[in-house]
Amino acid sequence: MKHFNFRYFLSEGFHSIFTHGLMSFAAVCMIVACLLIMGSFSLVAVNAGEMLGDLERDNEFLAYVDENLSDAEVEALGKRLSALPNVASVTFGTKEEAKEDYISRYEDTENYYIFEELPTEVFRDRYSIHVVDIEQFAETVAAVEATEGVGGILAASEVAEGFVVVRNVATGIALILVLMLLIMSLFIIANTIKLATFTRRDEIAIMKMCGATNSFVRWPFVFEGMILGFVGAVVAFFLEWGVYALISQAIETSDTISLIQVIPFTDLALMVFGVFIGTGIVVGVGGSALTIRKFLQV
Repeated sequence: MKHFNFRYFLSEGFHSIFTHGLMSFAAVCMIVACLLIMGSFSLVAVNAGEMLGDLERDNEFLAYVDENLSDAEVEALGKRLSALPNVASVTFGTKEEAKEDYISRYEDTENYYIFEELPTEVFRDRYSIHVVDIEQFAETVAAVEATEGVGGILAASEVAEGFVVVRNVATGIALILVLMLLIMSLFIIANTIKLATFTRRDEIAIMKMCGATNSFVRWPFVFEGMILGFVGAVVAFFLEWGVYALISQAIETSDTISLIQVIPFTDLALMVFGVFIGTGIVVGVGGSALTIRKFLQV
């Protein structure tokens, strides 16, 4: 049984990196660049998805209570609404609260006093309803409207549908871009490593003529690719962190785009690090394995 000499292959991989320093540096730079581009697109998609999720969670519609219901019947209506499918929460609002909300919209206008004089009876008790899945918004609105004791509905179904469309489009674009960049990264890294391997074709040929097996020749290159991928991933991670922090700070201090909420990088760091390390190693090892096959045919 052949013995797999891990220490030898690892040391040969390190030795090869330093022996061919310029090409190794080029390979690391390509890995860093590709991971930065992929990571940036992915983080934009993650933040966009979180913002849309916040908008979805804030989205609600109102169910007005039939004025002929007693207090006990109003309470029973709230329980029936809470029990409906896709209803996350139900909050009761009185006529007085409805009036206050209405007046607050016009407190900066010249005719503010006119709205203050409106009688409370003009308004109606209502239930504010949040949904679990915004994609089922229309069905939930229809179910609430059909509930006995509901005297009317105020729902922006078009806005809810718009959120769903934007979220799905953003997710689809992000997935396509990440997949394209991953394929491009693998292609670029493979060609970069191919150039490095081409300069060592004579060395490989001599090893083969001396009786070295394909696996004995291949493994140092695989370890080399793994090391390059790991180093590139670590460098890309810290660069991504720095760029993300600068952009986050710029957004927070800006008067025009300060409303945009950016997820703290510390909340994403573990996920980003894991993805970068995994992708870097896969790309490095994959590029080396794909390239070395050609030079083993001696």
